[in-house]
Amino acid sequence: MSNWHENLDEKLVAFIESQPVFFTASAPLAGGRVNVSPKGMDTFRVLDDRTVAYLDLTGSGNETAAHLRENGRLTIMMCNFQPPPLILRLYGQGQVIGMNHPRWAELAPLFPQLLGTRQIILLPIDSIQTSCGYGVPRMEFFEERQTLVKYWENQPDGAIPEYWKKKNLTSIDGLETGLAERLPS
Repeated sequence: MSNWHENLDEKLVAFIESQPVFFTASAPLAGGRVNVSPKGMDTFRVLDDRTVAYLDLTGSGNETAAHLRENGRLTIMMCNFQPPPLILRLYGQGQVIGMNHPRWAELAPLFPQLLGTRQIILLPIDSIQTSCGYGVPRMEFFEERQTLVKYWENQPDGAIPEYWKKKNLTSIDGLETGLAERLPS
């Protein structure tokens, strides 16, 4: 029931662009916790037929960055909650693009400007798989939550870097996220 694809064709790109939510999965090499995170807020972009990226917002953890720093492995999954049923998985070696990275100026304008922006995750795709999605329930999209953006709008100046220092410098398994090197002085 699954199919492998050489690249993201027009049909797959249209599917990706219609999805209000996607999921990221990463894990450390030597045991530890597998991280699966839901994402939304119009933060996903197809850059070409073998490269995607998403805007990573400040949250309670920074697991994906820690895992990418350690081993690079990343899977992104989208599933259609509307007809037709479909699951899409993108596999590859991801890279964290921080605000001081040479590619930041090229990639950042592709995304909405959102308070709490932490980094961009870039994924050159190694493999593309689709599967049926027959077991995925049908659901309706209501609206994007504004809670995260409103939270950061209500914080004082300097709150985001302070939050990063407290919550985002290491993974829950103690791996470095690389964010410490990117903190403002």
